[in-house]
Amino acid sequence: MILFLLSILAAVVAFNVYLSAKKRFSKTEANFALIGFGVAVLISLGQCFTVVSAGHVGVVDFLGNVGANTLKSGVNFVNPMANVIKFNIKQQELKEMMNVPSKEGLSVQLEISLIFQMNPEKANQIYRTVGENFEEIILIPQFRSVVRGVTAKYEAKALYTSERETLGREIESELERLVAKEGIVIISAPLRQIILPQGLTIAIEEKLKAEQESQRMQFILFSEYRC
Repeated sequence: MILFLLSILAAVVAFNVYLSAKKRFSKTEANFALIGFGVAVLISLGQCFTVVSAGHVGVVDFLGNVGANTLKSGVNFVNPMANVIKFNIKQQELKEMMNVPSKEGLSVQLEISLIFQMNPEKANQIYRTVGENFEEIILIPQFRSVVRGVTAKYEAKALYTSERETLGREIESELERLVAKEGIVIISAPLRQIILPQGLTIAIEEKLKAEQESQRMQFILFSEYRC
């Protein structure tokens, strides 16, 4: 906006200098003024266009009034007095390392990722109601709250076994329910690393080995019985 106003002002000044120079028959001064006028006009015209890069959308804010339509990627004609805010609509990853409770009340260290993206159709709504830093205001607090709420439903050993996939899907579903209306699409929430208290880890591993050994013996006895 400021550059547009300055270029318009420069064009007016240059044009007045050109007219004044012509009256005084100062050809050199008139030529310089004409060149300055042309440059200022080109700069002002350039402010009427904005480029939105691939994987982004633009939201037009004109003196506090947010436009109803978003700008797609490419060259867009805009009001030179308006401010264009560009949002990333590509898939993004958020990584968190947090201490979460288990059903038994144990504290488990969890490394988890969240793959998400903005719904481009709701970019205007997000900017109008939340702002540019929507991840910090909406997504991250909800993500942390949901993860802790879901892990509290499972025993610590569930985080160590195949049930972790069920837990991950529940986190995705619960978070999607909370943030979809805000214009955020949840793609996945993979659990990357789980660190249990050392004594508990050993106990779980021994229990799993015992269960596997029991299943192996049952299979052997069943095979011998059939023979």
